[in-house]
Amino acid sequence: MIMDETAHKVIIVEGKSDKDKLVSILDEPVEIICTNGTLGSHKLEELAAAIEHRDVYILVDADDAGAKLRKQLMRELPNAEHLYVHRMYREVAKTPLIYLAKVLLGAHFNINKNCLG
Repeated sequence: MIMDETAHKVIIVEGKSDKDKLVSILDEPVEIICTNGTLGSHKLEELAAAIEHRDVYILVDADDAGAKLRKQLMRELPNAEHLYVHRMYREVAKTPLIYLAKVLLGAHFNINKNCLG
């Protein structure tokens, strides 16, 4: 599950389309981990142990499935910073680039300047 241990920051998202959207916005090495929905307790413990000494951010959809995953991740990763998309967009993948760029900028990520309009 962990692919790039050289990246100091980790963002946990739900799916590949979320990851692809973030990759187009970020201008620094960040490991983006897709959960593909909820995680089993063993996989979640494994993930938590692998990333516990890194800066972890959680960015999931503003829907019931996202809320369930966020709650699950909160228990295993209590020091993670939570990033949110507005409820009107519901999904990270459907959130406008400029809005996501501003969310990431607010969390001190380096952003591709082309995404800021």
